[in-house]
This record gives sequence, C-alpha cells and structure tokens, in this order.
Amino acid sequence: MLIVRPIQKTDFDGLKQIAINSGYGFTSLPVDDARLMEKIERAVNSINAPFTQRAEESYLFVLEDTETGKIVGTTGIEASVGLSVPLYHYRQSKIVHHSKQLGIYKSLDTLAVCNDYTGATEICTLFLEQAYRKTRAGRLLSKVRFMFMADHTERFSNTIIAEMRGVSDEQGNSPFWQWLQEHFFGIDFSMADHLIGLGNKGFISELMPKHPIYSSMLSPEAQAVIGRVHDKTKPALGLLTKEGFEPRGYVDLFDAGPTVEAKLPQIKSVKNSFLATVTICADDQLPTNIDPNAKTYGLSNLHVEQFRATFTQQIILHTEADQTLVLVSQSMADALAVQQGDSLRILVL
Repeated sequence: MLIVRPIQKTDFDGLKQIAINSGYGFTSLPVDDARLMEKIERAVNSINAPFTQRAEESYLFVLEDTETGKIVGTTGIEASVGLSVPLYHYRQSKIVHHSKQLGIYKSLDTLAVCNDYTGATEICTLFLEQAYRKTRAGRLLSKVRFMFMADHTERFSNTIIAEMRGVSDEQGNSPFWQWLQEHFFGIDFSMADHLIGLGNKGFISELMPKHPIYSSMLSPEAQAVIGRVHDKTKPALGLLTKEGFEPRGYVDLFDAGPTVEAKLPQIKSVKNSFLATVTICADDQLPTNIDPNAKTYGLSNLHVEQFRATFTQQIILHTEADQTLVLVSQSMADALAVQQGDSLRILVL
C-alpha cells in the first residue's frame, strides 16, 4: 500500500535519495545534508507545534511504500512565503512608447523584479520516483495537498501559488539564465541553483537588474523560454491547470518558468472533495478486482500530526439518512489511522 504521511526525522536517507534523483532545477530539495535535515526539522516542528496563527510553517509529506518501507515520493506546502526572505519574481508587463508628432506607437514587453506574492501559500516539492508513475500516486501527491488544506483552511492563505520549473538542458543550463549571467550575475546556472537550494539568496538583491528589462533585449533563445516549463514538469502543470491554476504573468528569476495561481476555495479538489463517515466492514464485502475503468478514490483523514492519505478502488460509498458513509476494511482504517465513526475526506482521482 502507498501511504502519504508527514515526514519524520528517520526519513532523511529517503529524502536525500529523492533530492539526488530529482536533478537540476529542483531547488526545494538541494543535495546538501545540513540543508535537508534543516528542512525536515522545520517540517516536523511545523506539524507538531500547537497552531495559533499562520506564519512560515512548512508542511512536507512523503509517499511510503508500506510493503518495502521505501520513500518513493514527496510533496509539500509552504504556508506563507516571502516573510523573512523575499520571494522575487519577474512580472511581465508592457511599456508603450508613443509619439503623436511622428505617428509612432510601439508596445514593448518588459520584465520587472517584484515580490507581489509575499504572504501567499506555495505548493512545492512534488516528486515521484519513476517506477511509480504509472499508478495514481502522482495524482494523489498533487491533490493530497488540497485535501489537507480543505480541512485546515486557517493554516493557509486564500492565494495559492506554484512555481513551475523552467526550461534547462540535461547539464542544467538555462537559456534564460545564460543571458542574465552574461550581463548581471557572472555565475553559471548550476551554481545559482545550488545557492538558492542552500538558502543563500542575498546575491539576488545585490546583483539583479534594478530596472525593468526590455524582453526584446534578451537573446532569442532566452525570449523563447519565458513562461515555458521543463518537459518533466509538464504533467505537474497539467494537473494544476485542471485544478484551476492559471499564470498571472509572473516568471522565475533564474529559468523564467511560470508561477501559476488559484484561490483556495475555487481549487477543483477542494470544491469536489467531501466528507464521509467511516464504516468498517469485512474484506469480502468490498470490491476485490481492480478495474482500470472503475473510479479510483483519494482518501485522507482529518488529522494534522497523524495525517494519512492513500488511493484505492476498494471502498463502497452510499448515503444513509442524509449521511454519506464510506465502507473500508480494517486494514485500510488502520493505515489511515481512523476508527468506526470517524470522518474521511474523499476525492475521485
């Protein structure tokens, strides 16, 4: 069984392997032991500490294959970004040059540095090992964050964003960064990517352009990748688009990947998920055959510290006395840390 749960300190080796496998451009998981342990400790503290008001909590979940004990995926939420360390983007806009005397009207695309998303909630750190990508695990890892938010809205902003990985080659070179490197920063993309992963972001404000950049000044290669995503990121972007996320003209400082945005109440998985009351039944009362055409459901409990989620076809839903019941096996109830009469959030994957 594949179970999503909050990360623990004992998951360090599994998270490090994911960081290694994720490759260039995945700045939220740097291959650095101290930084990874710091990330784990921050997530553990965030989910275990008594909640008073939303701040810079970090919620990091892992996908565990319970048959092997191996960590095979991860997904995360940053409750409030940009509070202690600025979150910079380029905002795409236009400047109009107009001469009435000469009859010339010219509209030019520009990129201006901003931190407009300060305080927003960011979904991040989504990665699934290759061997598990033919299951519904990828969808669960993407949607489980919204299921968790739906039950704990006070912990999150109304504005949810996701920074999508931009275009780079197999060596980690970004066409967009190459232009910035030549004219402003003087370090290659892999070094900038590494520094960001380590949390060393001071060089951004020190070296980045202080005035809007005319997009036409960039190289043709750099212009071509503005707002585009890495090939490996296209499936994740597709899932978020179906959830209602849209680009608002903000792109990453380093690879020009788009940042997409949605309002929490309008996210499809928040609107379409629902609560059902647990009824534990014998295994022989539940479907046994796995039908590729049958509905697959995401299930999550309503806990915080003991949050658990999974996906399955082997449940039965029915309504009784205006109440939705979900029939699950004892082993499923144990895996999800629920008992008879508890509630589960249900979502069709």
